[in-house]
Amino acid sequence: MHTVHGVEDLGVFRLLGQPNLNVQVDRQQAARFQINVADIQDAIQTAVGGNALTQVLQGEQRYDLVARYQAPYRDTREAIANIRLLSPSGERVSLAQLCKIEMKDGGSEIYREGNQRYVAVKYSVRGRDLGSTVEEAIQKVNKQVQLPRGYHINWEGEYESEKRAAARLFIIVPLTVLIIFVILYTMFQSVKWALLIIVNVMMTPLGGMLALLLTHTHFSVSSGIGFLALFGVSVQTGVIMLEYINQRRARGHSIEEAAVEGAVLRLRPIMVTSMVATLGLLPAALSHAIGSDSQRPFAIVIVGGLISGLLLSVFLLPTLYAWVAREGDILPPPEAPAEETS
Repeated sequence: MHTVHGVEDLGVFRLLGQPNLNVQVDRQQAARFQINVADIQDAIQTAVGGNALTQVLQGEQRYDLVARYQAPYRDTREAIANIRLLSPSGERVSLAQLCKIEMKDGGSEIYREGNQRYVAVKYSVRGRDLGSTVEEAIQKVNKQVQLPRGYHINWEGEYESEKRAAARLFIIVPLTVLIIFVILYTMFQSVKWALLIIVNVMMTPLGGMLALLLTHTHFSVSSGIGFLALFGVSVQTGVIMLEYINQRRARGHSIEEAAVEGAVLRLRPIMVTSMVATLGLLPAALSHAIGSDSQRPFAIVIVGGLISGLLLSVFLLPTLYAWVAREGDILPPPEAPAEETS
């Protein structure tokens, strides 16, 4: 994983300091004295841990009767190394002759999850998006690392959370667009006007993507949620513009005149709506303090999307309207003219 671009602070997450007495059987020495490895392990178990010989009954309660060496013969490293085993030739062989005994610091805490022991490998990702970094690491590890039988690797943490969130967004985003379309169709009673606003909504995220590109910010779950929030603001500005253009047409204006007047006269309310949200989120978009990693992508997407959405609503939406509008379109009943200012 050291060779993967973006991986930093790589290491094994464990707490050391608990002294362990490691006994490693020397198989050549065991073969020399014709003693099986299992017999050596049984001797250590009997001497240090103890073996249950029988059970003691007290009413309905049962207790194992364990036999092991007395404390002076098992409490020290030297005493354990002096444990004797009887070879088939009748020779008494000490454990020190059969094993390599050494004192090492081991883990002071054994980590378990789901009734399984695990060792955590920790790392950070810098200068690159999390998804592609971890996927490259997975590919290299699976190709170059051969695990022993019974071992497996789980890639968890933020990467797993991002995968779950991306799967949810894959469902939520189309569902959100569908709900918006149904609401717009209910409002305008026209598939054409609902689709026109949906097209405007789909174009608005281009500004958010451009803002992520210019600020060198990688796409994340936070920025994905920002795109969802941007959809709502885009729908609001589109409804304001389209409703006003339809009202102008209902009062007798031509399609071109209504589109131009809608773009000019609705510029101020749309601009005020966009600027309020933009100025409110601008400090979060420019922040680099601790904890801003989760807030900054969200704010950058909305700020960039609102700026581009303002231009799209003023120029693109009226242009598309003039292109698709026809004389027989469904229009709302004309309202009483109000005082207008440009």
